[in-house]
Amino acid sequence: MTLALHHIDTGGDGTPLVVIHGLLGSADNWRSHIKKWQEQRRVIAVDLRNHGRSPHASGMGYADMARDVLALLDELNVAKAHVLGHSMGGKVAITLARLAPERLASLVVADVAPQAYGHGHDRELGALRRVRDERPADRRQADALMADHIDERATRLFLATNLVRGEDGMTVRVGLDQIAEDYASISGEPDGEGAFEGPTLLVRGSRSPYVTDAMLPALREVLPTVELETLEAGHWLHAEQPEAFQAVVNDFLARQAD
Repeated sequence: MTLALHHIDTGGDGTPLVVIHGLLGSADNWRSHIKKWQEQRRVIAVDLRNHGRSPHASGMGYADMARDVLALLDELNVAKAHVLGHSMGGKVAITLARLAPERLASLVVADVAPQAYGHGHDRELGALRRVRDERPADRRQADALMADHIDERATRLFLATNLVRGEDGMTVRVGLDQIAEDYASISGEPDGEGAFEGPTLLVRGSRSPYVTDAMLPALREVLPTVELETLEAGHWLHAEQPEAFQAVVNDFLARQAD
């Protein structure tokens, strides 16, 4: 069963750019990029299931998440789109490209490879669960609770984008239980089979372990036409190097036929 995803749609003509966020992110995290991209094209940024303002549901398989996005494109009468995904969203985008290659004008993958990863997100999920369970009065108190789990303030600020004020204090809008129940799917490989032969750009961070040189041969088996760009950044390259990220993506999109 597909879910009706919350989304941002700037409107406009031409082939749109669909933006898919990563784990514990949302379309809101991409607003500064959307503001610039919309000067050139229509942008549709989605909240994946169990994220942002989208519904919560069991199952975080990549085929299910990709079908949610396809259903949204059908609802919006979008026959073909450029699709950009970061991290978990990149795996959703790769799955989408495998399941429905005719719907993609091009594919942009930000700092993830089509493979399983061994690391987890126990700290992040634990920090948000603490906020959900204890219902702090304000964001300052919420940050103090999360600091018991996470030292890095930048990470806590990112997680805080998921906080909302409820009737009895701060809580989270993320489907934590559903994400935790099916985290094995999130850390696993994208769904679908074979290679995506369409135009593809992969942008990686030089300080990120998500796309190493050792991964490239296997990556090119799935994305044989991939163009590789490396930015001086970590995993959150679009936030650390926003202008450079915009430049490489814009250059790639400008060379694609709408």
